[in-house]
Amino acid sequence: MTINSDDQRASDALEIRLRTILPLEYQDCYDDVQPLSMGSSGLKYGSDGKVAWNEIWATFCDLAMAGGPPHKGTLLEPGSQVEIDAHYGRYQQVVKEICRGVTMVTDLLAEASPVPGWVRVNCANHEMAGWLVRAIVMENVSACFEGTSLDLPAGPGYRIEKEIKNVVTVIAKTCHYWQGHMWPGQQEVIAGLFAEIEAEFPLVQPALSGHDFPTDRHQILIGKMAETIHQLTGLGSSSHQYAGWLGVVCPDVRAAIWIMRAMVVSNILSRREGTVVFMPVNPATDPEGETVVRLLARIHGIASARHIL
Repeated sequence: MTINSDDQRASDALEIRLRTILPLEYQDCYDDVQPLSMGSSGLKYGSDGKVAWNEIWATFCDLAMAGGPPHKGTLLEPGSQVEIDAHYGRYQQVVKEICRGVTMVTDLLAEASPVPGWVRVNCANHEMAGWLVRAIVMENVSACFEGTSLDLPAGPGYRIEKEIKNVVTVIAKTCHYWQGHMWPGQQEVIAGLFAEIEAEFPLVQPALSGHDFPTDRHQILIGKMAETIHQLTGLGSSSHQYAGWLGVVCPDVRAAIWIMRAMVVSNILSRREGTVVFMPVNPATDPEGETVVRLLARIHGIASARHIL
């Protein structure tokens, strides 16, 4: 199949958007980035016996946004209201430690979110919060944002060396790239890009636990979206389901990475687990799933013409 002029223009536009949101060192070499992990860093403790979060990392794995390995192999989800109510004291401890870690590694104010199951990080501006939510979700850690507020997950079952560390690591990693690898002029360009694409439609985020999650409508919408996607693209859906997400099976990792990134720069939060790309399901902001399905079908066509699929 030869790519036609419309698909070529759309493909070029996607590539420009991707380069725009990537740190400078990735912009001309992201196709060469491999999804290989550097391994996990161990915890370090200060004289007070608490984790010295700001002393753990000297460097980080490549961003999943740039094609690197997601920080988590599977999605880290927030604790449920039932779990929080049953272990509220432990939940408060987890929230306090995540907030302490976030502030230590980013210098951003973090506090308990008014939404149970979440910690709220106050970002410097809207574009910072918008970039971080895209980057963090691609690392397979739940996140959502509104304005300058970024919510990260918390739960009473979170352990210091596992889930708490996952949350602190992913905000440390993504803030490291935003604050240390992107000069102010690039951040302004990103702000302009976000304003441009959000003028078409707001960022589609998944319906998440605690954020008015519509249990009754969610499963019905997933089924409708999966059926339409299969009809339009031939791609099947994953049997592994998460609240707020629909998994679509790609033929290989390369295709999954390309589709994930193309969706994100089209204003659709997306992430991947192996060869499965997860798309947001949100009956409130995308009632019939039409925005997600339409863009996925368009991106699938471009990927096919480019022999990525």
